[in-house]
Amino acid sequence: MVIACFIQGAYLLELDRQEKRDERTGLAPQWWRPFKYKLAQVLVDERDGSIYGAVLEWDHQAALSDYIPFRPTRAPAAVVPLRGTLLRAPTFRRDVVDDLRFLAWDSLKGSVRFAGALAALRDAARRFGVGNVCVGGHSLGAGFALQVGKALAKERVFVECHVFNPPSVSLAMSLRGFVETAGELWGRARGWIPYVGSQPAADTSGGNTGHSESEARASLAQSGMGRWLPYLYINTNDYICCHYSDAAGGTATVAVDSGGGNGGGKAGVATMLVVSKGPSKFLAAHGLEQWWADDVELQVALNHSKLIDRQLRSLYAAPPAALRARS
Repeated sequence: MVIACFIQGAYLLELDRQEKRDERTGLAPQWWRPFKYKLAQVLVDERDGSIYGAVLEWDHQAALSDYIPFRPTRAPAAVVPLRGTLLRAPTFRRDVVDDLRFLAWDSLKGSVRFAGALAALRDAARRFGVGNVCVGGHSLGAGFALQVGKALAKERVFVECHVFNPPSVSLAMSLRGFVETAGELWGRARGWIPYVGSQPAADTSGGNTGHSESEARASLAQSGMGRWLPYLYINTNDYICCHYSDAAGGTATVAVDSGGGNGGGKAGVATMLVVSKGPSKFLAAHGLEQWWADDVELQVALNHSKLIDRQLRSLYAAPPAALRARS
């Protein structure tokens, strides 16, 4: 709920800029000051000057004035909230360009905002430590938060990530899903076709693949990798993010460090929280305000998500060279 409030503050930073409200009359600070945070940096899109995010830091002086000598447990020292699309004239063009970028390519890496958010998050992790930094986003901002967090995870920098109503529909993702489905169907069809000759090549390759995957997972567990597991907040009545709830036969099982520091790990998956009692109409179901409502009821999704599986698979798959060496 607190991260959702910080993201609302990121929305209002841009609206304050458009309405020419200053620090005294601005609405945005009301969404982080009660939690004893302060604005350390605004993330500005150099293409149109719009604000798409911020860096908030724990305000020790404000906390002391309310007799709070220490930062609460698990409260991050720095938070990077990223807003979603604002359908207003000053921001419409650039926001929609990034929306179309994701729709076409399932990637936001070519955006100026991706580079800016990645640099801000990397700098915060360097100054405060990886375990004291969090990134969050809503809608388009959730897409940026997921991809920025994944980019840092590839550098073995595992920051906490909370995403609300992340986009789940893109042409590239649909094509990948079609290719994967076609591959599965072709594999089944090959199993039905009588093979004339020696041992089928499909059996050999299939055996090696399964053996390699199991060994790769064991190797990941020994190395203690896989500590980046995002938190996703989904309303199934939201057409933009509802496909995250599509069940898969398996899941991206990764090795999560048990905290002992000895390299032993345990299996884990990303946490997906789904609204069990909330808005049912699309606009409200995609809205951010549902996530801080007093009557919101959430449940941890028990099914395995196809989209999470695809997104984490590339992150935690063993390098191709290692797979070839093991096979």
